[in-house]
Amino acid sequence: MSNVTVKIPTPLRPITGGRSDVKMEGNTVGEILRKMDAQFNGFGERVLDDGKSVKRFINVFVNEDNIRDKKELDTEVKNGDTISILPSIAGGKHVVAGFSRG
Repeated sequence: MSNVTVKIPTPLRPITGGRSDVKMEGNTVGEILRKMDAQFNGFGERVLDDGKSVKRFINVFVNEDNIRDKKELDTEVKNGDTISILPSIAGGKHVVAGFSRG
């Protein structure tokens, strides 16, 4: 089993008691995210789609690699890896000097 650090984005920190990172043990991203759900009630419903995949508006990285480019939840982890959970950012308007763009 590998010991990894899970980086928690600001919107999920209320679920983890305000923690910005959590140390977890596991062999795959899916195993670790399911353990996160067992430890922090409500975590899984915010990150996982029926526990089978990551919600489409959430990106999960192992170090610099997006798990969608690897084996999704079956992506293996090793000691010292960092799993980063990043919600997608979309929408809104960009305003510059009183002019709105897109």
